[in-house]
Amino acid sequence: MGNEGAKKILIVDDDPDIVGSLTMALESAGYATASAGNAEEGLDKVRAERPDLVVLDVMMPAGTEGFHFVWSLRKEDDVGIRDLPIIMLTAIHDGSPLKFYPEQSDGTYQPYEYLPVQAFLDKPVQLEKLFSEVQRLLAEDQASS
Repeated sequence: MGNEGAKKILIVDDDPDIVGSLTMALESAGYATASAGNAEEGLDKVRAERPDLVVLDVMMPAGTEGFHFVWSLRKEDDVGIRDLPIIMLTAIHDGSPLKFYPEQSDGTYQPYEYLPVQAFLDKPVQLEKLFSEVQRLLAEDQASS
């Protein structure tokens, strides 16, 4: 949109309300955004638009579509796509005993050790936490390139 030269964030979520609110929040914080409503469209957008980071919902129409997106992305030949930072959004912890990462009290567990994403955030997303993770991951990504 109007944020030329800004870091681009791809939002992959099947809920248009969530996409709309995240788009508005991220663009107001100075980021450029793109969006996709499912994993397949998300992978196409990653290849076409080359975002700097992906915000990904786990549960989409095909159930755990977010997992398939992650594994497909991590198998890409292009390193710039394969190593793209991902923030995974999940509401599953509210309604299910299923956990995407073990809860360890010693704090030694990192998200990437269980599923190759850089961060997990529970829905509803707290914008301060989202912005904090986005800034951290984009800074790390820039430092490593």
